[in-house]
Amino acid sequence: EQLAEGVPGDNVGFNVKNVSVKEIRRGNVAGDSKNDPPKGADSFNAQVIVLNHPGQISAGYSPVLDCHTAHIACKFDEILEKIDRRSGKSLESNPKFIKSGDAAIVKFVPTKPMCVEAFTEYPPLGRFAVRDMRQTVAVGVIKSVEKSDKAGKVTKAAQKAAKK
Repeated sequence: EQLAEGVPGDNVGFNVKNVSVKEIRRGNVAGDSKNDPPKGADSFNAQVIVLNHPGQISAGYSPVLDCHTAHIACKFDEILEKIDRRSGKSLESNPKFIKSGDAAIVKFVPTKPMCVEAFTEYPPLGRFAVRDMRQTVAVGVIKSVEKSDKAGKVTKAAQKAAKK
């Protein structure tokens, strides 16, 4: 059925002028190009809670993050601090590793372009699951994002339309 607008919880489909279905990929994000347009993240800081990881997680670990519809490997670039799960108070700066039950602030670097946002700004783009060995090993919320200034990809259809 056709609707004038979608509200939270609705699953909607829409067409975009000059964009073919073939050019849309899992993990793509649509947004307002004039007001806070979506951009890829060079890195982001997130609060992570380790649920059930068999060993220790240290900097360099690169599991897959599931955030909105994206599934992209992201590197635990730096473990900035270990924090108390309940109060959020810092327990240790730059710990060598974190393990099951720990909460930490971690700097992540995506291995491929990925659009994420701070949870406070856009909640659906600001929460994620960390998956490894076919299970969820940690969950997190994004606190801040270092956005890429690279221009978004211009689709072939948009290039054709621009020539007209």
